[in-house]
Amino acid sequence: MKQLLAGNTEERDALGADEAAFITARDGFYLASVTEDGWPYVQFRGGPPGFVHVLDPGTLAYTEVRGNRQYITTGNLQRDDRVSLFFMDYPHRTRLKIFGRAETRSLSDFPELSEKLADIRTDGLPEHLLVVRVEGLAWNCPQHITPRFSEAELAEVLLPVRERIEELMEENQALRAQLRARGDAHL
Repeated sequence: MKQLLAGNTEERDALGADEAAFITARDGFYLASVTEDGWPYVQFRGGPPGFVHVLDPGTLAYTEVRGNRQYITTGNLQRDDRVSLFFMDYPHRTRLKIFGRAETRSLSDFPELSEKLADIRTDGLPEHLLVVRVEGLAWNCPQHITPRFSEAELAEVLLPVRERIEELMEENQALRAQLRARGDAHL
């Protein structure tokens, strides 16, 4: 990121294997763009893990799908292509910031890329492609990242607990049936 902050965009940070694995494992990210008045604008983009594709060490892309039809980010990119992307892993308290330049591309003008990005993408009506040329990146310190867990992450961790509760409930029912069979009136 030193190159970006120093204003030298000739040397760009590259996405390595660690960054590619981190990005493709995420089910969402925060996308910041700049309004025509110079104000930051942030939106969340979500989808199945892998919907953001690392095309090469300097390029990310995903399919934009119809949402609330505000098109604020799309409008912002027409005037200023600078973006920041925040990829968060809350359970492991890890954050990757990407700084780059984004452009929208027509689905029909880029059929091969459209097909590649359709491999894993967010549900909904595809509207265009968003391609980000990475200019800088930074991994952040975990100090102030509060661990949070998605429903899917909790389901995986809680599966053995739920299975054990089910076993105990079945055992409890069986023991109650045995006691009833012996004539215990309190059950």
